[in-house]
Order: sequence, then structure tokens, then C-alpha cells
Amino acid sequence: MSDAIDLGLDSIFTEAPRPPSPEATFSTYKGADKEFKIRLVGSHPLWGHHLWNSALSVASYLEKHSHFYQNKNVLELGAGGALPSLVAAASGARKVVITDYPDPDLIQNIEYNVKVNVAETEKEQVAVQGYIWGHSVEPLLALLNAPPSSASEENKFDLIILSDLIFNHSQHDSLLKTCNLALRTSSSAVGVKPCVWVFYTHHRPHLAHRDMEFFVKAKAQGWDSTHCIILTQKFAPMFPEDPGEEEVRASVHGWILTRNT
Repeated sequence: MSDAIDLGLDSIFTEAPRPPSPEATFSTYKGADKEFKIRLVGSHPLWGHHLWNSALSVASYLEKHSHFYQNKNVLELGAGGALPSLVAAASGARKVVITDYPDPDLIQNIEYNVKVNVAETEKEQVAVQGYIWGHSVEPLLALLNAPPSSASEENKFDLIILSDLIFNHSQHDSLLKTCNLALRTSSSAVGVKPCVWVFYTHHRPHLAHRDMEFFVKAKAQGWDSTHCIILTQKFAPMFPEDPGEEEVRASVHGWILTRNT
């Protein structure tokens, strides 16, 4: 007779079978000279499973206005599928640093999109890094591989992309802190000021005033938002079941912020 006693607890405390994780999905963006196949995580609490309308709008604007970033350093925050960063890398950026929350599913998915969409000759120009907004930017600046003799200003970014992030109202201060720390204060080329692109949709029209508080805070911190509205584009609303005026939820707005210096 065995000394082991089977209390049969498995039959008492049963655990419901967990549903399988949703499969990844793919979206295709047809650029002017290149097609990008973007893999999106199957599901994620940080919305990484969407290719946002703002990302499509940023990608299109990047293709038409390459003077902002050609031979320059680009940083994308909250990149998700990273379409804007991939377009910048394919269109002549010197270095593109792609970031999102340091969650393995998100970061590995971005790395996959880089592997699939970036040519071998351009892969050294691209770095993927987990990053929490508002934290030290030194790990991001270190990825620029500037020579040790370079001035600190040379080892910063010329363009920072915020694509559909400002609906995270509690993160406005953190986003602005990162932008203040990571963006150059002076131009690296004549006539092109370092800038932050802020593309957004009022997904919750009743909270649009909260979205716009980002720009109020930016102005108070010395950012110039005068005459910076560069576009409004129409798309199908991303979340048809959401309440609020469809015209508002279908619109992507693009702003450019520069420093008042």
C-alpha cells in the first residue's frame, strides 16, 4: 500500500480551460514606392492589435515630406505595428528608434515587422527598444551610435512621432517630458527645425477637450503650436460601436510642434 494520499483536489478546484490567444493579424500599406506588410498582435490591453488611422496618415505624410527626416534621427513613441517608423527607415532616415511599452509581445512583434519590411542594407539604421514614457531617454540616445566626441545635441532626435497617443490623458506630462529630453534644441540642417508630429483622433468626442489639454500643456512648457495644424484626413471610424458624432471619430488631425527658441 502506498503512503501517498490522493485528496482529489483537482476535481474540487477545477480551472476553466483558457481560451487560446487570438491569432496575429496582418494589414498592408501600399506606399508610393514600397508595400509594407504589418503584423499586429492578436489582442493587447494597450491596443497594439490595431493599425490606427493616425499611423496611416503619418505614413502618408512622411512619404510626401521626407525633408523632415532624411539623413536625420527619428524616434517613434508607442509605435504599435510601427508603420510610420518603417516608412521613415525606407525613405532615407539616418537612424530610426522604434519604441513601445516594454512588453515582450509588443516588442517582438515590432522586431518581426522590421525583419520583414526593412531591407538588409537598412537594418543597421533601425533599433527597437522597450520604453516607458517619461523615463530616462539615455537608453534611447545610446542607440544613435554617435561618436564619443559628438556634442550632446548631436546625439538627439530631429523628429519625434506621436501617433494616436494623446487620448491617454494621464500620460500627457510623461510624453512631453520625453520629447523635451530627446529632441534637439537646434536644427541639424538649414530651414528644418527639430519637431514633434502629433497625429490624433477624438475617439471619444465627449472627451475631446481632454485630448486638447496636451497642446495647452505643451504651450506652457515652451512649445510652439501656432499655425502648426498641417492636415485633417477622413477615415472610417476605428470603433464603430463607440458613441459620439461619426464625423469627429472619423477624422485624423496632424500637428507639428517646435520649440519656442
